Amino acid sequence: MLTGRLRTGALTDASLLRRFTDDVFEPLQRVDQRCWAELYLGALLAVAGKKTLQQLARAVSPTPTVARGLQQFINSSPWDWTPVRRRLAHAAIDYAAEHGTPRAWTLAELTIPKRGEQSVGVHRRFDTKTGRVINCQRAIGLFLAADTRCVPVDWSLLLGDSWCGDEKRRRRARIPEAVLARPAWAHILDLVTGVAAQPRLASIPWALDLRRIDNAGVVVEGLARHGLDFVCEVGAEQLVTLPNAASPAATIKDLMSRNWARRPHQVTHQTVTGKCEVFAVHSGPVRLLPRSGDPSASPRVHRALAAFTPNAMGGRQKVRFWITNLTDRRVEEILALARRGTASDSALADLATEFGVQDFEGRSFPGWHHHITMASAAYAFRYLCAKSVGDPGSHRAAGVSRA
Repeated sequence: MLTGRLRTGALTDASLLRRFTDDVFEPLQRVDQRCWAELYLGALLAVAGKKTLQQLARAVSPTPTVARGLQQFINSSPWDWTPVRRRLAHAAIDYAAEHGTPRAWTLAELTIPKRGEQSVGVHRRFDTKTGRVINCQRAIGLFLAADTRCVPVDWSLLLGDSWCGDEKRRRRARIPEAVLARPAWAHILDLVTGVAAQPRLASIPWALDLRRIDNAGVVVEGLARHGLDFVCEVGAEQLVTLPNAASPAATIKDLMSRNWARRPHQVTHQTVTGKCEVFAVHSGPVRLLPRSGDPSASPRVHRALAAFTPNAMGGRQKVRFWITNLTDRRVEEILALARRGTASDSALADLATEFGVQDFEGRSFPGWHHHITMASAAYAFRYLCAKSVGDPGSHRAAGVSRA
């Protein structure tokens, strides 16, 4: 039996964290697991800077028992993160409903730089932000965008053939048999399916930026197939057709300029600096070109929008394209929802710098999912629930035995 205490930078309202843990981690079968979850959450919130397992343990107790317990809870304990994330999503919706409106589901790609080749999923890829090849893990996160915050609630770790096709690597990283190497769009559809299966979650629309996703049309059709409302930004080369089945395929850029450029809709948008911008939006019905290449195989008619945004430097206007099934909504409403598509950017940065997403040193598939679930829960608690974080105080968790 061991009692842990966060010794520095702890939460003023420890009972609030206890209630949050009891709610979100209620699916954990054992009391001691929920106690370790509370300690791990509290440590993530209390420790400043890099959040290694050793530093988190020292925030709770100097005894080796705590370090071993936290390590076992994250890396070895066989708890299922899926129902915990489901509870986290509902908690985020509850908060958003109390403080405004849950606006949209959106996605973000997380890149975690890594050294070595042992961490699950690590591979070398070209990073467009730095312009160089890096060693990293890659994941896709599902976020709930509310009026004031964007909260992470689910994750999918992308694994390539070098991991899924290597039996020794699979066994060492404890990758489940059902996990296969799949493209990013397939992971996105898994997240979509998970939301669609829960009526309360499915009522919230989707705002996605699919410009860098191969087969973006497959994601759009998946959203439509599940009966979900959506607006998705796509690249200029996305293939579409007119509703007429005999219409040839064309890029959305060419089709929009050829058919609806003469009837622009003028939209006024106020920027974060308070400046009002007026830009033209073209809109018209389209169908996606299905993966088979046969236009007649994709009967759903969507609405395409092309927005010509002003260029502050006086050069050519920037053009952005969206596809939506909100055919009865005003253009202004659709674009307001579309802007939620990048709402997760700031949350992603906070997760990396404030909640230890990039600090996890474990190498297993379950360990990675456990840690990022805890980091997401800590983010949700700080920004959705906590009355006071970072003030001196104490936090206790009794009854902790083993993970």
